Amino acid sequence: MYLTQVLHNAVRHRAAYPLTMFDGRVRSVAECVDRVGRLAAGLRVLGVGEGDRVALLAANSDRYHESLLAVAWAGGIVVPLNTRWVADEVRFALSDCSATVVITDERLLPVVAAVRQSAPVRTVVVMSDGRPPAGMVSFEELIGGHAPMPDVGRGGAETLGVFYTGGTTGRAKGAVLSHDNVFASAWGCLATGQFTTPGGRLLHAAPMFHLADFAIWIAGLLTGGTHVMVDGFTPGGVLAAIERYAVTDVLLVPTMIQVLADCPEAERFDVSSLVRLIYGGSPMPAATLAAARRMFPGAGLVQAYGMTELAPVATLLGPAEHDVPRLAASAGRAAPHAEVRVVDAAGDEVAAGVVGEVVVRGDHVMAGYWQRPEETAAALRDGWMHTGDAGYFDDDGYLFVVDRIKDMIIVGGENVYSVEVEHVLLQHPTVAACAVIGLPDARWGERVHALVVPAGDGADGEQLRAFCRGRLAGYKIPRTVELVASLPVSPAGKVLKSRLRQERVR
Repeated sequence: MYLTQVLHNAVRHRAAYPLTMFDGRVRSVAECVDRVGRLAAGLRVLGVGEGDRVALLAANSDRYHESLLAVAWAGGIVVPLNTRWVADEVRFALSDCSATVVITDERLLPVVAAVRQSAPVRTVVVMSDGRPPAGMVSFEELIGGHAPMPDVGRGGAETLGVFYTGGTTGRAKGAVLSHDNVFASAWGCLATGQFTTPGGRLLHAAPMFHLADFAIWIAGLLTGGTHVMVDGFTPGGVLAAIERYAVTDVLLVPTMIQVLADCPEAERFDVSSLVRLIYGGSPMPAATLAAARRMFPGAGLVQAYGMTELAPVATLLGPAEHDVPRLAASAGRAAPHAEVRVVDAAGDEVAAGVVGEVVVRGDHVMAGYWQRPEETAAALRDGWMHTGDAGYFDDDGYLFVVDRIKDMIIVGGENVYSVEVEHVLLQHPTVAACAVIGLPDARWGERVHALVVPAGDGADGEQLRAFCRGRLAGYKIPRTVELVASLPVSPAGKVLKSRLRQERVR
């Protein structure tokens, strides 16, 4: 199977059906297919051949959607880049994958312009209605100036894209995913009947360069959905889009959901059309889960656990399971397409209830990291992707992810999982958000340090420590509590604990 195959089926069966909605602009399946074929032809004229990398650095839009499809139509390999990266990070990724063409928008154009001369980029294509700067190519003129080309039809085990991981612990790594990888994950999720709504309207509020949103984009293509885009996450913008476009499905991370719940204007929006709220990145704190249910009473909640290297889903927790408090704290069970185990340091599977490393096997697992054979070999061992997550299964096969292995804190020889401490702190009414990290300690090796974002006034470190007593073993209670205005997060909404540690250990 190949990515653009879904377009050919769609144009035969529902040519007039709306495929994209963005900023008041609606394009049908037929219009989109025509534009994608023309854009692909333009990319070929710019020198994009089969297997060549084309980078995308732009905010969400219908043009981003068209670019993803056009690169595949032309036989190229798409490289979606993180829009929050600074110039040096963008330069590294472009050089690492040898991308010769970059498709960008006016907002990100200064970053591309800053790195163009020191990266292998030959051509910059600008998504805009106006004329681009001298020496760059207009996206719309590229479409308007070419007749549609035949689809190359490159698919199967061939590489679809290079998707760079967050790079929170060093340089980002490019996960190489094939067409088969992303379709295996999508079909497995859809087989549960608990993923995206067939023929629904999917809102892309999370960044489209991130594989979590890419997953629902693929699922929406397969099930005949309409893709609604907003060019950035704001609570008012997301809620307004749900109301305006009668959105049925949206993917968010828990931090986004909490921001929506805290929006003072939330109640004035009609969000009754929403039937599915998919989230990932971390289990939903109980308070956020309750807020999501109050805000979207008609929506079933689905948690997807995985990572970029898994294209991206490994386990799913469905709507009914969210009604069971014990299960709501889990990451769900293995999705139909995935084998999931928990193993010890020797790679042997451990018993239920025993914490070990989560490993995953299946047709959705990446081929490897782009031009990084040693790191590929370290991550892919005996056919299993080693996630770096610490977790355990219960007797019913539900996976509980307790921490990143690298984030585990060792206090006097005892393991402390930061997520466990965070879950207790989040139960206190004065805590809006928190992160727990390990800091060096002369006596115990490491000490538990909590960074807390207060919810209004009244947060107090000693009070929070006292709250933990009786809820956590003594060695797990934070020795120190630091009040902060905010926590640094990745585009996927994950707190950058490595940065927090680095800023405090110098």
